[in-house]
Amino acid sequence: MPRRRWKLTIAAMISILIVACSTPTSERAATPATELTPCEDPRPQICTANYDPVCGQLGDGSYKTYANGCSACGDAAVSGHRPGACE
Repeated sequence: MPRRRWKLTIAAMISILIVACSTPTSERAATPATELTPCEDPRPQICTANYDPVCGQLGDGSYKTYANGCSACGDAAVSGHRPGACE
């Protein structure tokens, strides 16, 4: 009996951790394209190497993940970016 109770306790703890670590669908959804931070001229020539991913919108309407906003705007094909990696 104590062994079964221990297994149930472990199973309950794992379930709680899984639920607590999952992100609700509303938060996982991408930020709408209307909330892009526009890239302005002059474009950056040198950027830091910090990793804070952004999703850059290219001129053809496609998206590409960049390490940070500076590196996204350093690409002449990018019109703007939003926080987070592209999905």
